[in-house]
Amino acid sequence: MGITKTEIFTNDQNKIASLFKVLGHPARVAILQHIINQHKCICNDLVDELGLAQATISQHLKELKSIGIIKGTIEGKSVCYCIDEHVWEQIKNEFHTFFEQDVTVKSCC
Repeated sequence: MGITKTEIFTNDQNKIASLFKVLGHPARVAILQHIINQHKCICNDLVDELGLAQATISQHLKELKSIGIIKGTIEGKSVCYCIDEHVWEQIKNEFHTFFEQDVTVKSCC
């Protein structure tokens, strides 16, 4: 059986691509910014804040949870989310490492 496309890339390349993919949607960025600006966990107010359908927000939250950047608790009908500070720092370090690569070119195209 042939290899999958992701298998030809390093773990670091796959990880940074996954982060970019999840963070590459403006609704997810808006969700993260909203949670960050609250300086606390948020519970059930994203629909009113973002103007998106509950199902749409749930899907975006699922994607954000898939990379661990947010964590949440469910108690009955109440769902609360907050930023996982440890994962946030890890992601910041991943992006820092990626963008700190030297791109000095010795000759132009």
